[in-house]
Amino acid sequence: MKVVAVRALRVFLVMLALAFCAYSVASQWDATVAAFQQMSWVALAGALAVGLAGLFVWMLGWREFLGGLGSPLPVRAIFRISGISQLGKYVPGKVWALVTQIEMTREHDVPPERSFGSTLLAVATSTACGLAVAAVTLPLTSVAARETYWFLFPLAPVLLILLHPRIVTWCLGLMLKIIRRPPLERPVSLGVTLRAVGWTVLGWILFGVHTWLLCMAVGGEGKGLPFLATGAYALAFVAGFLVFIAPGGIGAREAALTVVLTPVLPAGAPVVVAIASRVLLTIADLINAGVAFLLGRTTPGSGNEPRSKELVRGTQPTKEGP
Repeated sequence: MKVVAVRALRVFLVMLALAFCAYSVASQWDATVAAFQQMSWVALAGALAVGLAGLFVWMLGWREFLGGLGSPLPVRAIFRISGISQLGKYVPGKVWALVTQIEMTREHDVPPERSFGSTLLAVATSTACGLAVAAVTLPLTSVAARETYWFLFPLAPVLLILLHPRIVTWCLGLMLKIIRRPPLERPVSLGVTLRAVGWTVLGWILFGVHTWLLCMAVGGEGKGLPFLATGAYALAFVAGFLVFIAPGGIGAREAALTVVLTPVLPAGAPVVVAIASRVLLTIADLINAGVAFLLGRTTPGSGNEPRSKELVRGTQPTKEGP
């Protein structure tokens, strides 16, 4: 009965997320059509493909943390969990993606504290690396970014230092103690952290290419544009994340992107880029979710199937693994 209730709740959350996702696209449909008409389909397809690649490598960063905490999962399982659970970010608040992710990892015998800890680490890493990318690329390429978002740049080295395994282990232990969950069995190693940081930075580079392609499609040019586009998206993403109530950072992300791109693009083009980027990455999330649903649960006999019978009986698994 409990398993059925959990699955019903998961379906409800996914349907709710799809409803919010559809609303976010429909609410700016005319602006989206106008933006797409100003760009070639080649540029739009390229930006979508690179965006999909960015989401994929970020998923691999989360996989590193989850495996480092003691629950290594195959890429297929990780893709299915991430593809479906990320729809939760379109629901107001920042907890729905996390809740769905924790429940889906239970199918693979992942303790909630590991899923919780790995997700927090992945979010902290993307935020720290995003600010670092913006701090490296924007101060020398964007006067608007220096004047408007200067207070965020000094946070980059601080957040990177906070990713040190000793600090991370202490912080996670404290948080788990506060919410009355068992402590983690093992700390996050430096090697795991560095690999996750590597995947995350690669993701930021890919999202920078995504933004650069859109800027080029509306008349942007110049040798410094790839660096500016990368920093602009990274800064916009972090700004959107800091606006807690906005689903997917909508509004705040577009505002930051427009501020940074306005001095280097033709009049009206920054808004076009911001709208196109938002819609394309929403489509990318929907594509990932659709593929994840088509993949279905891990098939029996593969060696990676969840031990659902143990979970139904309410017993604890005796061995961890995929």
